[in-house]
Amino acid sequence: MKFNPALRFVLQGLIVSFVCITCGCNQTNENTTELSLTPKEELGKLLFFEKQLSDPVGQDCSDCHDPKLAFADRNTGLPVSKGIIEGRYGNRNDMTIAYTSFVPPLHRDTVENIWIGGLFWDGRANDLAEQAMGPPLNPLEMANRDIVSIFEKLVKLEYSGMFKEVYGPDALSNPSLAYNNMADAIAAYEMTEEFRPFTSKFDYFLKGEADLTVQEMRGMGLFVSERKGNCAACHPHTALPDGTPPLFTDFSYDNLGAPKNPENPFYSLEEDLNPEGKDFVDLGLGLTVKDAAEIGKFRVPTLRNVAITSPYLHNGVFKTLFQVVSFYNSRDILSWPEPEVPQNVNYDEMGDLGLTTQEMEDIVAFLQTLTDGWLPPQEYAIYQ
Repeated sequence: MKFNPALRFVLQGLIVSFVCITCGCNQTNENTTELSLTPKEELGKLLFFEKQLSDPVGQDCSDCHDPKLAFADRNTGLPVSKGIIEGRYGNRNDMTIAYTSFVPPLHRDTVENIWIGGLFWDGRANDLAEQAMGPPLNPLEMANRDIVSIFEKLVKLEYSGMFKEVYGPDALSNPSLAYNNMADAIAAYEMTEEFRPFTSKFDYFLKGEADLTVQEMRGMGLFVSERKGNCAACHPHTALPDGTPPLFTDFSYDNLGAPKNPENPFYSLEEDLNPEGKDFVDLGLGLTVKDAAEIGKFRVPTLRNVAITSPYLHNGVFKTLFQVVSFYNSRDILSWPEPEVPQNVNYDEMGDLGLTTQEMEDIVAFLQTLTDGWLPPQEYAIYQ
């Protein structure tokens, strides 16, 4: 379906701040062009896909952050991620790490008096390097016993000389320094355009190089309307002050009233890995900041690529986008399971939105326009 230029002008006027976005007009679609990387970024990429760094060997970062799925977990049939050791699982659904380079460190916003930023669902890591240090030592993930064991693997890598090229002659002189350099290199790779391409249909629409369908346009209207979906309250659809295209997250924290996921295999782990067993309750941000007023809250994720990053919410309790939208729409009026954490639930912005089935389907259609790797139609192709 095509929209005439006048209608497009009206629709784009609703989101006027988009007009000035400079999201890489000369950028070539990631599916057709390999990006040029610096030596540090190249080292980070090698480490990201290095299966020698788990114990036993065989798992790398991409097992839980697959580039083909916007760096989300490739095991989409599970609510949480598998570890390298058979029968071990994490307690949370892995977030996509696409666009995480834009997430600020965890801090208290002095204007709204709320927590903002931080990586992982609970904000416990302040930056990408700190985040990269977690999985290799997590017994539920890559399961190395300590940084010394990782150090012994790093010095044996066939490309270990790249550490000295990037970080100097002492780069691998001791376990702590080597581990920090490993994390820094991975972080550098995760800040490249491979993780932040801005190549969705919606991005091309903003540049005037694609049209949204009638249903997608309806969905966008519902998404931004304060009287309907009001999704943009936490997933802003406007550009950042520096012109960065919309990230569809405000980096804040919420308790959505998500129900416990009975299919989470973490509940069945042995006592030394999960002492609480089936009584385990994920306290989220509250545990990170040691504040009862924040328990049950989790960071608002980006909605970019949300159509290909199932399952959804911190515990993977929902398998489809329509289920998520339905939950937001009717949590407080239909017989949904009770919240895992009943304290601090957001009752102001969701729970009884009054959306029809058609309107929920329209919102899902709009969300599907946020998937990267979209190719513009022939009539909009730019030849260089």
